[in-house]
Amino acid sequence: MFSYEINNNTFALLPLTNTSTKVLEKDNIFVVENNIMNIIKDSCEYYGSSYIGRKEGSKKLINITSKCPIIIEETNNIIYFPTISPRLDKCMWISYNSIKNYINNNGKTTIIFENDKVLDLDISYNSFNNQVLKSAKLESILRKRINNI
Repeated sequence: MFSYEINNNTFALLPLTNTSTKVLEKDNIFVVENNIMNIIKDSCEYYGSSYIGRKEGSKKLINITSKCPIIIEETNNIIYFPTISPRLDKCMWISYNSIKNYINNNGKTTIIFENDKVLDLDISYNSFNNQVLKSAKLESILRKRINNI
């Protein structure tokens, strides 16, 4: 598979190589022969915006400058955040709304997704928690603005 659009069933995008991505969905795990940033950018465009536009909009909404979560698609509340700088090859993207819980695992992070699948990350718990909090702030501001329309 060479093309993929993020949807409500997508939980995470994990880098395999510079040209392939492991996709974790609610009921599937498969490989897409495309890099993560292309999947993110293509998904933003699929839903009618650009990655740069989504990124800049999120930065302004929550007043941050680095590792910004983005709204892939607003009507279904599809929000993703990077685990490290998106410029780095090892960056993973996680669906904020698919997380049921996450725990500190000896300083690293273990995610429990809404379907009770577990993903261990080599990311500090504090860094991961900060990304979740940024995403929660983004979601909260978005909901308030949508409800005020």
